[in-house]
Amino acid sequence: MKERSSLQVTLHVWHALFMREAMARMTGDRFGWTWMLLEPIAHIMIMITVREFLGRVRFIPGADFIPFLIVGIMGFLLFRNSATRSMSAINANGGLFAYRQVHPVDTVLVRAALEATFKSIIFMILVSGAAFLGMDIIPHHVLKAIQGWLTLWLLGLGLGLLFSVVVSLVQEAQKIIGMLMFPLYFLSGVIIPVQFMPRRVQEYLIYNPILHSIESMRYGFFPAYRSIEGINLLYPLTFALIMILLGLMLQIRLKARLIAQ
Repeated sequence: MKERSSLQVTLHVWHALFMREAMARMTGDRFGWTWMLLEPIAHIMIMITVREFLGRVRFIPGADFIPFLIVGIMGFLLFRNSATRSMSAINANGGLFAYRQVHPVDTVLVRAALEATFKSIIFMILVSGAAFLGMDIIPHHVLKAIQGWLTLWLLGLGLGLLFSVVVSLVQEAQKIIGMLMFPLYFLSGVIIPVQFMPRRVQEYLIYNPILHSIESMRYGFFPAYRSIEGINLLYPLTFALIMILLGLMLQIRLKARLIAQ
């Protein structure tokens, strides 16, 4: 039998974990794929209803309101789910660490990749459906839209790597982290355009890397859209890479404790 290289072993482990996680997500409950599609649609429908109470926020210069919401909500859900689902990956797959080929970091990376795959498919379905209904949502700068999408995933991956270590050592932290995601939903320009907020508030929100990624993605979809000054995709990308490196360092340093949990 031909001996496999370390890279081949890793790729085989990732493939097996990916298929295992995918089957668990799709067949673990009665909703499966249905809920993956209904979740963003429910968010969008609720926000469209709330729009009636937002006054001038209904009219966004350079973008229609519903496409604006679809891009922002799907981008944030990619970030949030990549982070929150990845942070519980180590605890959920503890039995697999009996196999020496499987490492804690593998489970986190695979969950984040699975979330990106599912969310990308759902996003394309929503964009196609909205375009079929006559909405102006086809990206005019595809590369810029993809860059914003990937940066949001990298931010989620970085937090997932960090949070998975914290949650594995202190399981109660999972509830606190989940609560912190709620205010980020409103502080990232997902629903209310950041340019409509007071300038004093904008000065603080500009430090939010999620806001930069979502607004950059909207630039790719809506060429006439204008956000606040200072939006730069390099900022969240740098932020994400630093978190990924710190997360990987913690995964390596605390590997023995993570396996023993």
